[in-house]
Amino acid sequence: MAEPDVIYATSGHAFAGADRALAQAQGVLWLNDTRVARQVAETIRAGERRDFYELSAWVVMPNHVHLPILPRKPVPRIMHWLKGTTAHDSNVLLGRSGQPFRQHESYDHWARNEKEFRRIVAYIEENPVQAGLSATAEDWPWSSAARAS
Repeated sequence: MAEPDVIYATSGHAFAGADRALAQAQGVLWLNDTRVARQVAETIRAGERRDFYELSAWVVMPNHVHLPILPRKPVPRIMHWLKGTTAHDSNVLLGRSGQPFRQHESYDHWARNEKEFRRIVAYIEENPVQAGLSATAEDWPWSSAARAS
């Protein structure tokens, strides 16, 4: 995450700083495993089918996920289900058990208007391009921007 002594002008700047720090992090990259990325993406889509949220956009990066949603259930309930399901299923795929898979915190931000919301969606879908993981947003397979195959 961002340096604790850095003061940002807005919460949007803080988010961008935290995202840059994640992109440069040298930690564990379990989401780089195609099996794990695929199951996380499917769980994200399943949350919409279960009517937990309206899904706007999403991206699974090697060490984090972006997910702007319109919640239809309490956000703590959504996050508990989403993180619990993906952590359990990922640990099974990776042959791990009884070990933490994810960070406990999440970054919540409310889009205050349609313009800000569109900017956030574009930022999220361009995240793999900015991180040097794909040439275009549509080329990154673990994203709402991915080309249908």
